[in-house]
Amino acid sequence: MTNKSTDELLYGDEKLDTSVCKCPNCGGESEFSAVDQKMKCLYCGSLFDVESLGTIEERDLDELLSKGQVWKNAYVYQCKSCGAKEVVENQEFSMECPFCGTSNIIKINQLPGLKPQGVAPFKIGKEESVKIALNWARKKVFAPNSFKKGAKAQNIHGVYNPIFTFDAKTKNEYYGRLGKNVVSYRFVNGRRTAQTTTRYFDIRGQKNVNFDDILVQASTNLPEKYVKKIEPFPTNNAPKYKSEYLRGYVASTYDKDGKECWEECKTQIKKRVEAVILKSYSYDVKQFLNVKTKFENKKYKFVLVPIYVGHYKYKNKLYNFYINGDNGKIAGKTPISAWKVLFVVFGVLLFIGAIATIIALS
Repeated sequence: MTNKSTDELLYGDEKLDTSVCKCPNCGGESEFSAVDQKMKCLYCGSLFDVESLGTIEERDLDELLSKGQVWKNAYVYQCKSCGAKEVVENQEFSMECPFCGTSNIIKINQLPGLKPQGVAPFKIGKEESVKIALNWARKKVFAPNSFKKGAKAQNIHGVYNPIFTFDAKTKNEYYGRLGKNVVSYRFVNGRRTAQTTTRYFDIRGQKNVNFDDILVQASTNLPEKYVKKIEPFPTNNAPKYKSEYLRGYVASTYDKDGKECWEECKTQIKKRVEAVILKSYSYDVKQFLNVKTKFENKKYKFVLVPIYVGHYKYKNKLYNFYINGDNGKIAGKTPISAWKVLFVVFGVLLFIGAIATIIALS
């Protein structure tokens, strides 16, 4: 019996299509339209469907290696200013970095390794993303008024960000010690005073917790804290990878392989398991908690998810924002008015002082 290669094992049911996408009517170049969810000719405006290969399915985690089938005819460009890398697959390339806005772009020889299993296509068009960014900026309470009045969303690019998703069933044995605060009262010099003591108790038991689609970002091009804020992404029913979905967009390369991302996932799982266990008890203090976790039925997916990246410019400084290309959630940075912050702090201090005065006089 002939053994299948690693590439065949991981991607044997997928056809790698890197042909240039031409309009069937005029032969012109076409791009994927998020608004129409079809390919759209840049010349005659014709719309036509993307051939469906079905939706992706989870794969056995034991099959996941650091490298799988490569993207043939795909090129990697790197920004010398911020170091971000992006994949360009047989399409026109913008010489402006979608991550920092500079034009200091060079082509490098390094090719991406693992080919994505699926793509969650953009569903929000670029024009809509501009509106989302402007509305968000104008609602920022602590932003300077001059920024909110003149805010402009600049250099917006659609970027496919690579992520791994993981499923797992866990069986957890645990033991630990928790404490419950007990308040008692006594009179000292004629005044009633409160005294708090902590009563500790031991805990021990078993807890089964299942996890579905835990997302771990495989690229460091985008700040993880902002990507987390704009989750979720539709990874459960994402279509299988087709190069057509990338037309008109760029794809960020991954720099954390599947094994590294799985280790990050296990850290997330550990925190969530502890939270589930502790939720079963009434306590005020955690002295310690030891958990032994056994993983079963481990699965993964490697998917490209849609994110718009852009920035505002204020007083010669750039403030980046990130928009979920599927649901429109947005996160990022805006300038902060020091005067507004001081005013709020001063108001809070006045309020606390007033409450303290009322208590003292009562």
